Amino acid sequence: MDFIQVDIIGLSTSPSSGGAYALVLGEVDGNRRLPIIIGAFEAQAIALELEKIQPPRPMTHDLLRNLFDSLDAEVTDIVIDDLREGTFFAKVRYVYGEAEGQLDARPSDAVALAVRTDAPIFVVSTVLNEAGIPADDESMAAMEEDPDLDDEAEARVPATGGSRLDRMEAKLQKAIEDEDYETAARLRDEIARMQSEN
Repeated sequence: MDFIQVDIIGLSTSPSSGGAYALVLGEVDGNRRLPIIIGAFEAQAIALELEKIQPPRPMTHDLLRNLFDSLDAEVTDIVIDDLREGTFFAKVRYVYGEAEGQLDARPSDAVALAVRTDAPIFVVSTVLNEAGIPADDESMAAMEEDPDLDDEAEARVPATGGSRLDRMEAKLQKAIEDEDYETAARLRDEIARMQSEN
């Protein structure tokens, strides 16, 4: 199984998100981004640690890090290793004494722990191939006309009639350009669902 290292690119939200955030991971040696929808609490936990802000009392992820430290165990890395029905799965891999182990985790919790332990974050290549979004325009397929697109985006779309899938891909490209990763993640999942039905 191939693992691809990623870094945290950022967190984004929109007023219509209902409290959800998009955690955006970027390929270290490539141009793909992986947006993952996470909750507000997990986004806050990641942001606080990235900004090196210490809350007055330990948060849940601080407690977990402290537990690993007190047991003299080391978090070696985080692996986002599966994507099923739009849900990402992750593992926290660790060493305790001579033994290696792993814990099943939500990616948001695993990343919140990774930023606290300076553990690298990896994504299995099949997951990144399926859900990763290229950061450049050239890798996107030709797209069809859609009345919801702005003039610039519409200019990139061939004049021939297009399918619903083509219009969805055009909207995905627009969301990527606008760095609206929450919308891009939703569109990516809808496109994957449509493709699997065909």
